[in-house]
Amino acid sequence: MSSYQYRSRNVEETAFLAQQLAGLFGPGTVITLDGDLGAGKTTFSQAVGRALGVKETVNSPTFTIIKEYRGETLPFYHMDVYRLSTEEADELGLDEYFYGAGVTLVEWGSLIEELLPESRLEIRIEHAGEQERIFRLQPHGEPYRKWCGKLKENGL
Repeated sequence: MSSYQYRSRNVEETAFLAQQLAGLFGPGTVITLDGDLGAGKTTFSQAVGRALGVKETVNSPTFTIIKEYRGETLPFYHMDVYRLSTEEADELGLDEYFYGAGVTLVEWGSLIEELLPESRLEIRIEHAGEQERIFRLQPHGEPYRKWCGKLKENGL
């Protein structure tokens, strides 16, 4: 399975990656985000929200677990499952989000891997300096493999 790597030197380049990906999203898109605390998961999520045309402030759903936003073209479901057990997460009915009409972005998705759809895009964010980050994208199924191929073709 091929993966894709993107180096961001600053918040603007992180937003650019989010914008490029958001242009490919369709109903039922599932993105997982993992990385150390402070790696930029919420910053990336906010950039995805802006790229989808969300007018509200996108902030971390750490204590609310799931936040729903209305985008210009697709609903945006932002989740943070850090504080949940797999059993608790399973009781939330996440499949309605994963297979629904919107884009679902799950922070700390690796913690509920067995509940995630087989087809998804995993993103791991790593520190590479004070402002720099490395985004490692691992596609699982279509259309995610094609998306990573498009990013490579476009020189990102």
